[in-house]
Amino acid sequence: MEIKNLFAAGGVVMFPLLGFSVVAAALIIERIVFWVRINKRQNRAIRDVLNLYRHENIVGAVDKLKQNADLPMARIFLAALELEQPTPDEFRLALESEAQAELPLLKRFSNIFDTIISLSPLLGLLGTVLGLIASFASLNIGDVGGSRTASVTAGISEALVSTAAGLVVAIFTLLFANTFRGLYLRQTARIQEYGGQLELLHRRFYNRQEVTYASTR
Repeated sequence: MEIKNLFAAGGVVMFPLLGFSVVAAALIIERIVFWVRINKRQNRAIRDVLNLYRHENIVGAVDKLKQNADLPMARIFLAALELEQPTPDEFRLALESEAQAELPLLKRFSNIFDTIISLSPLLGLLGTVLGLIASFASLNIGDVGGSRTASVTAGISEALVSTAAGLVVAIFTLLFANTFRGLYLRQTARIQEYGGQLELLHRRFYNRQEVTYASTR
């Protein structure tokens, strides 16, 4: 079936469904680029930062983070490492605060995806109902078995196109939305893991400095 005939068969609801599909495709592409960049660079960069910080090369760790400031976890670590002589509690609070600020960026567009997934099947069902109403409105009881009955049957078949289109849009969007949701959950787990490692290193350095300061008094 040609695109023009497909839209004619689906009725007016095909236009909002087309808009939903275009929006979903654009946002999916943006999210794919976002997650590919993170998965390709972030783990290696953060491991390098932790290794530098473990050897007390704080300046090198900060420089490495600034070079990767487009990565969410790099911005989280920078918020803590750029503090001047923070206590362990201040260091942890800086990590947690910046992590909370980054979470909305990680799950960006999730509400739009949920809306498209919910409304697309309903729009498809609405198109089918409108098609059935139009078909039965043209039905002539006295012409049962005639040409009009055949056209009504064809109209009912065509009306189902809108339901199929709505389901296709919803299923396509749901597939990627669940994938992005899984990546988000994995990323939050890594933020907690690497953030905990950084906090532990800072606490050790802080305690060592406190012992050194107390012994020199």
